[in-house]
This record gives sequence, C-alpha cells and structure tokens, in this order.
Amino acid sequence: MNYTNSQIHEVTFNKQKYFIKRDDLLNPDFSGNKARKFYYYLINDFPNIKKVVSHGSSQSNAMYSLSVLCKLKNWQFDYYVDHTASFLKENPSGNYKYAIKNSMNIIESKLPDFFDKETLFINEGGALAQAAYGIEILANEIKLWINQNNIKNIKIFLPSGTGTTALFLQKFLPFEVLTCACVGNEEYLIKQFESLEKNYHPTIIKTDKKYYFGKLYKEFYEIHNELLNQTKIEFDFLYDSLGWICFENYVKQLKEENTTFLYIHQGGIIGNESMYDRYKHKYSLI
Repeated sequence: MNYTNSQIHEVTFNKQKYFIKRDDLLNPDFSGNKARKFYYYLINDFPNIKKVVSHGSSQSNAMYSLSVLCKLKNWQFDYYVDHTASFLKENPSGNYKYAIKNSMNIIESKLPDFFDKETLFINEGGALAQAAYGIEILANEIKLWINQNNIKNIKIFLPSGTGTTALFLQKFLPFEVLTCACVGNEEYLIKQFESLEKNYHPTIIKTDKKYYFGKLYKEFYEIHNELLNQTKIEFDFLYDSLGWICFENYVKQLKEENTTFLYIHQGGIIGNESMYDRYKHKYSLI
C-alpha cells in the first residue's frame, strides 16, 4: 500500500497556474496530512501497545485517521469528546460515521489523568514531535520534484489547524512555507509552533476578516465550488476554503516574477459529507 510519494498536478485557477501536491490521493483509507503525521506509528512496531487514546471534536479528520491506524494495527481506539450532538448520533455522517465503523469508542468525558503502559496517547490533531518523521518524507518528495523540474523560486502553502505540518515542512525545506490559521488566531498558531519547535516557524498569512472555525461562510462554499469546477479537484471545506482565499490574495499581491506556487492538499474530504448537509440547510444552495 502507498502511504507516501503523492503526485503533483498542475492546474489553473482564476487564470493563475498552481501545482497541487495530492496528499489526498495517498491511500483510499489513510491519506492527507494525518497519514504523514501518524506514519511513524504505522511503520514502527509497538509490541506493548494495545490501545490508542486521543481527543478532540466529533468530526475531526485526525479522529478518523486514527481509527484507520488502529484498525490496521489491531489496536483499540478510545476517543474523548466534550460533547456529541444528538443529531449526529442519530444521523451519523462524515468522519464520525466512518470512525465508528472502524470500531472507535467515542467517550463523552474528560481525559483520564494518566494511562497505563499498554496505552498510547496521541494529542489532539496529531500535534506531536513524532509527526516530524512522516513530514520529513513529504519535504524530501517536494525537494526532489523541485530539483527534477529545475525550479528556482517557489512558495509552498498549506492551511493550518495545529500548524504541525507547516512547522515541520519549514524545518525540512530550504524554501519559504506559508500558512494561515484556520483554528484560532495567529497568536494561537504561534503558541502551537513554539510548543514543538522554537525555530523554523513558517510565514503566517493573515486573513482580511476574522473567521470562526466550523462556522458556515458563503464565500467558503463559493470558492469550494469554483475550485471544483475549474480544477476538477475536491478540497476540504473547513481548511482549504479559507486556505485558498488567503493564498490567492497573497499571490495576487506578490510582486515577484517567475514564482512557482505549490499548494499542499491535505485531504479531509470525508468531512465534506456532513459539511454539504450543513450548507444545504443554511443556504439552500445545493
């Protein structure tokens, strides 16, 4: 099975050329930035581990990816949430639906204070030092592509939740990595960077307006549809819509010539299933 070495596709969006690193196509079940973050756990043996514990929201991309990892490794998976909406329980969809199918135990409670030696704790969103292992492989794939195509000036962009992928990409790449804060603000993102690395911070592009994570914005839906229509690539609603708004504005304002733009597609498409339903309900657009 292929969990690394994703293809890079050239597209045109609003008359601007971009290259897309298709980590969304790594593997049908285990793809995107979470496949990179959890790759260390996938390929190494942990003979004493019988259970994985993590926490976060009930529609988290990391939650689903961990459910796949635990299924592949034959580990029990306990996932702690503050709350799961009754509607979601009665009408499972998206990441929640498929994580449950992978035998995830979802627990509405606070995390335990400690874990036994047979339990592996993975922090929310995969914000952990071990993520560097798989992200360095991603960086090496990008460097190889840049060398093979004799690219001299490149800007690499990806939207951030915890910022782990962007941080370690910048650590392992000699080119500027750009990102934007999708969860929380820029100060939150900087704190996330510093909790893992004091140096190698990527460049944060600030948004023109304040967006609240998980809230529905008509411009998110519109750019999602435009991307799909023009590039024939489906992107994630929560991260990529804001990511593309930020990146496109940055590209338009950039004065440098002969710059190559590479966007990292980090997957998360399963979550679109529930997002489409939410947009349909709010805007009657679909």
